[in-house]
Amino acid sequence: MFRKFATIFGTLGIIALFIGVIVGMSMLRPKPERQEPQIAPPSVFYTVAESQSVTLDVSAQGEVRPRTDISLTAQVAGQVVSTSNEFVNGGAFEKGDILIKIEDAAYRAAAAAARSRLAQEEAEAALARKDYEELGLQEDPTALALRIPQLEQARAEYNAAKLDLDRTTIRAPFKGRVRERIVGVGQYVSPGAQLGRIFSTDVAEIKLPLTDNDLAKLGLPLAFTATEDDPGPTVVMSASVAGKAHQWTGRIARTEGAIDAATRQVVAIAVVDDPYGEGADGDTPLAMGLYVDATITGKPYENAIVLPRAALYGRDTVYTIADDDTLVERKVEIVSTDRDSITVASGLQDGDRVVTSPLRGASEGDKVNPADPLEALPGSEKSDEPSPTASASNITSGE
Repeated sequence: MFRKFATIFGTLGIIALFIGVIVGMSMLRPKPERQEPQIAPPSVFYTVAESQSVTLDVSAQGEVRPRTDISLTAQVAGQVVSTSNEFVNGGAFEKGDILIKIEDAAYRAAAAAARSRLAQEEAEAALARKDYEELGLQEDPTALALRIPQLEQARAEYNAAKLDLDRTTIRAPFKGRVRERIVGVGQYVSPGAQLGRIFSTDVAEIKLPLTDNDLAKLGLPLAFTATEDDPGPTVVMSASVAGKAHQWTGRIARTEGAIDAATRQVVAIAVVDDPYGEGADGDTPLAMGLYVDATITGKPYENAIVLPRAALYGRDTVYTIADDDTLVERKVEIVSTDRDSITVASGLQDGDRVVTSPLRGASEGDKVNPADPLEALPGSEKSDEPSPTASASNITSGE
């Protein structure tokens, strides 16, 4: 019985001893110091702003058209007795060349008769003045007494007859080409009859639709007209002809000065002088009806800064990184944007570190960890050198 109690109390004593040891060890263990968690600033990529001279070119498309495209019409009646060898579809002619000749016998007879009557009236008018002077009258003679009305009528009739005779010969009013021939030798024509269609080749015109942003790039007012002091921006037209690429150089001569209600665009008129001669690309003229791509040389900006499109936040905001690695919000003047880049005219300086990656909640004044994107590129020169502003651990974590 005693042995049984000794065993029980001994076991309980051993358990109590172990519990006491564990409690004592727990009490003697040093308490850990409580530390506030530290949040690392976010890593952001940046690019260094560099000013440069930038020309903002504008692209457009349009159809080549002649400045003058007219229909030749007969002003007198008669039979066509001859036509020029160049009066055929596509034929080229110079200003003043005879294109069509209408039979003129009747008009030559009418002109001769009118000339004879004019000579007779001139003689009678001279005789009337001599007779009046011989009478010795003091008052001035009337116009009727001197046969002045009859003389003027005879002179007008002669001029009209001579004009009709001249109109039997149809000459080219300008240098150009024949678009369409309608009449031929032997055909009778009446006044107002259409003889053919011709167009000028001294100047080719191309209508180029431009947006308001395009006008700003070119520095053109809404109602622009070229002058000697401001001849207009240079335009390079390009197209493929007979399987080969060709280019022609012209200039913006004017704008139509009105906004198209359907497209909200303004049409600028580009001109190319002598498109079939000196203005041609070698032996390839800037043919009428050709559809061309046009590149218009824009206004130069001497101290512009080109940035990736990712640097833009909102419409006119970018963020730069200050010397203490904090964010600074900048308002900039943007003169051009496209899918991959923006062009800034003011608001930044050379050497500014411009953020090009998403900020993910960071705002002005927040601390960031700058990282040059070039350092993260494998095989780049910077990847083998430590950066003073970016830690290797941050670049590795971004890979």
